[in-house]
Amino acid sequence: MTKTADITQSEEFLKAKLAALAEFAAGAGHEINNPVATIVGRAELLLKDETNPERRQSLLTIGAQALRIRDMIGDVMLFGRPPKPEPKTLDLIVTIDDVCQKLNDSIRAKSMTVKRQGDGVATIWADETQLRVVISNLLINAVSASLPNSTITIECRSSSLDHKEGAIFTINDRGVGFSDLEREHLFDPFFSGRQAGRGLGFGLPKCWRIVEQNGGRIECDSSPNTGTTFRVFWPKAA
Repeated sequence: MTKTADITQSEEFLKAKLAALAEFAAGAGHEINNPVATIVGRAELLLKDETNPERRQSLLTIGAQALRIRDMIGDVMLFGRPPKPEPKTLDLIVTIDDVCQKLNDSIRAKSMTVKRQGDGVATIWADETQLRVVISNLLINAVSASLPNSTITIECRSSSLDHKEGAIFTINDRGVGFSDLEREHLFDPFFSGRQAGRGLGFGLPKCWRIVEQNGGRIECDSSPNTGTTFRVFWPKAA
């Protein structure tokens, strides 16, 4: 039976949770970024005079992994206190088609097909950069979970929710779904119980945070080995 993850926690609980995360990220960023910068700087300094190929590769790996730590802390800080949206009127269908085109190489690498349904105009009020982050992360997640030669379906239509006019888009794959435990923590950053290769890091949490900040709603229908559908409502006006 397919289960639905509907993110409708109380406003007070969410504010407290995000405030605690933002405070942690600010402190961790200060304490961690300084030694990370030192590691990167020393690795770059040693690289200048290093001629041994194996040692050069080791130094490059050290620098890259240190930068990865920096980026993860940055993701936490952005999740806790994201930039204020700068919305404008957008055609959701046009934006989805453009994102799909930019991800075409990754899709073709797995011999997959993305089928977009829904024509016309689905007008919304959105920060274009943030909207593209949501679409890209959900599509990348679907590609990662799907088998080669499979099809991902994207459906887009004008709709309303809770007396708000807007648009709904869904991204459906027939790949590896989520377990009950994974659905419960679907939008929690760095949840360690997730399957390797799906939903790791900050992709899905960033989607939830952006949608929530823009006055929208995100849901997920999923069960193991039968596929997953993410459903996103985005309002037409602030």
